[in-house]
Amino acid sequence: MRGLDLRAISICAVIALSACTKSTEDASVEPGAQSGEGPEHGDHHTHGAQPSADHDGRGHHRHHRFEDADEWAKQFDDPSRDEWQRPQAVVDFIAPAEDAVIADLGAGTGYFAVHLARAAPKGLVLANDIEPDMVRYLGERAQREGLPNLKAVQGEADDPALPQPVDIAFMCNVYHHIEAPEVFFEHVVETLQPGGRVVIVEFKKDADEGIPGPPPAMRIAQERLVEQLGAVGLVLQRSDREALPHQYIVELVKK
Repeated sequence: MRGLDLRAISICAVIALSACTKSTEDASVEPGAQSGEGPEHGDHHTHGAQPSADHDGRGHHRHHRFEDADEWAKQFDDPSRDEWQRPQAVVDFIAPAEDAVIADLGAGTGYFAVHLARAAPKGLVLANDIEPDMVRYLGERAQREGLPNLKAVQGEADDPALPQPVDIAFMCNVYHHIEAPEVFFEHVVETLQPGGRVVIVEFKKDADEGIPGPPPAMRIAQERLVEQLGAVGLVLQRSDREALPHQYIVELVKK
């Protein structure tokens, strides 16, 4: 397939809440995390990831499946996540207009999608995921929480398949799972309205090993991320490395 692992991207909450502490066992298989090889990773088409109640991060790699959204929601939407993810600080950084159209790329169970929908009550949030069960869950959650401006969108591995142009494309803790970000973000750039923005949250390369999220070998440095997206015509407009304890936030715009 072109560019992206079919099961690599499962959305913001999906990857963040895997809470992947780097352990000795992880270190022994880390090279396979880049290639998908080795018994620890298995065949991602047949072996699904399982929610980890203790967030220990064992088996964190690019080939996750996140098929049982109801079970994953117990982990991804655990209130304890707010302590380090600080969703309001992220929304404050984005500062969307109340009528903004926002794409949440890799929305998972909707941890950020619901925050964004409430921040843009006259707008629209396209909560995008490639896992059909996550898309089902997102649609049901929008109804359950009374958010008519939140729409679930089925994406594809190398194309978010957004149904309309957007003002803001948002991605949280997903980028490090994308094998060919230039391919994916070419489609994202095509959907940006004039003056549109891309906002990405990722784990700091130099953050401690024991934090929630991927092991250091899988993290991507802010400078590298900006360099990669420069290839599709995006340039850094601003960033924040202080708002979140373990992550940075970047905002990019078209050249």
